[in-house]
Amino acid sequence: QVQLVESGGGLVQAGGSLRLSCAASGRTFDRLAMGWFRQAPGKEREFVAAVSWSGASTFYANSVKGRFTISRDNAKNTVYLQMNSLKPEDTAVYYCAANTIVRMTSDYDYWGQGTQVTVSS
Repeated sequence: QVQLVESGGGLVQAGGSLRLSCAASGRTFDRLAMGWFRQAPGKEREFVAAVSWSGASTFYANSVKGRFTISRDNAKNTVYLQMNSLKPEDTAVYYCAANTIVRMTSDYDYWGQGTQVTVSS
């Protein structure tokens, strides 16, 4: 089992930045691929970014490429999502997820509870 706890969400003006964190426990973190997903009201959950277990490979949705950066610190069992140049359409609940294989689809084995990000115009 893996437990994931997100933090760092909040309210920010358009153009601003936030950094989300996801702390993992319960299993060897440095053997897990990690992903970030988001779900806006009335919409399906969508992929945002993912990172391989080593951190060597990263993947992004086209909508966030160049603005968001995923990274991980295996010594701290934590994955981050740095979000810059935020737009109102980035408003959503952001979820952290863990899996043995890095994916850009939502079939991850473990999920956090989510953290709200609201971007005002």
